[in-house]
Amino acid sequence: MRSIRPLLAATGIAAALALTATGCGPGEGKAADKPTSSSTAADTGGDALPADLADKLKEHGVDLDKWKNGEWQNWEQDKWLREAKDFVNPVIEGLWKPQRMKEAKDPSKTLATKDAPVDSGTDPEPRPVKAQAEKLPYHDYAAPVGKVFFDSPEGTMVCSGTVVKDPRNPGKSNLVWTAGHCVHAGKKGGWYRNIAFVPSYNDKGKSEAELANARPEEIAPYGMFWADWASTSNEWISAGGPTGAGGAPYDYAVLHVKPEHGTKSLEETVGNALPVDFSAPAASSVDAMGAWGYPAAPPYNGLLMHKCIDRPGRLTLVAGTPAMYRIGCTMTGGSSGGGWFRVLGKKTVLVSNTSIGPVTNGWLAGPQLGAGAEQLYNVMSEKYGDK
Repeated sequence: MRSIRPLLAATGIAAALALTATGCGPGEGKAADKPTSSSTAADTGGDALPADLADKLKEHGVDLDKWKNGEWQNWEQDKWLREAKDFVNPVIEGLWKPQRMKEAKDPSKTLATKDAPVDSGTDPEPRPVKAQAEKLPYHDYAAPVGKVFFDSPEGTMVCSGTVVKDPRNPGKSNLVWTAGHCVHAGKKGGWYRNIAFVPSYNDKGKSEAELANARPEEIAPYGMFWADWASTSNEWISAGGPTGAGGAPYDYAVLHVKPEHGTKSLEETVGNALPVDFSAPAASSVDAMGAWGYPAAPPYNGLLMHKCIDRPGRLTLVAGTPAMYRIGCTMTGGSSGGGWFRVLGKKTVLVSNTSIGPVTNGWLAGPQLGAGAEQLYNVMSEKYGDK
């Protein structure tokens, strides 16, 4: 049986996250009191494209006007861009309406169908930890956490994500950390489409009935942020599969986003962003990790933010690949991509993200973030951070 030890840092993780919208450092002021969606698209050139995007679309036989009028729904293999350099995600203003967001499904196909054999790289399965609902309003307790929406051949989908610091643009980050399988289909597919991030989704935790005729600001109080670039690991692109497979230990991604309306950076809008810890500490050396997200598969409905805190163990899915972190947690699909946090010194840092879990929904596993993840993150900051 798995030994039970005190979660020495559990209270610290929760308390530190609760302070993320009220810090006093650069970019750590309280989140904006009102959404910025009152600004017009013209403020940022709502349909404005990076200089090479229209040309890139043309290279692949894609007409921008046809794309926005529904051509993006063509998932034929020759139309589904796959390579890392081929990411395109034109803004389709008004696409993500409240009802469309509520109807988005969780990518449950990414869950492992069974536990991996216990070997030298796997610890005994943890006991389930019941997910706890986050306090309200979310921007006061977990400001950097939100939802990632995207379209796939299976329909409209949803994951979770976290606003992270941009080392080259302090206080003005537009970077979001999520899972690779929330942006790219892995070895049998390509980049998903219409990828967007909504911080503090359903900030006041309203019920499905209360949101029956929701206004956009009730669902997305700080607006919609479209990914104008995304990066995931080469390992996920080449080996990622329906249950994670050999790509699971590398199942992470970084988005660079821009507001659909308005001009403020994501970090300025929500009030903070979290630093990322790439030291990949051994699971045995960490007292506790906390996972945050929006579980969408039953018994959850995707409207409410939840969290789990547990002492991590190790999970190795494929021999020769790095061990993943694993914690007990009852969150389901939809929480994929949500950040895992630990307290380092006096700071809360992102240390992993939700990747896979069993069909029994008793635990979650996430990749260790080492040199490869750090390189991806730095390239995103260097090339796109100030865009």
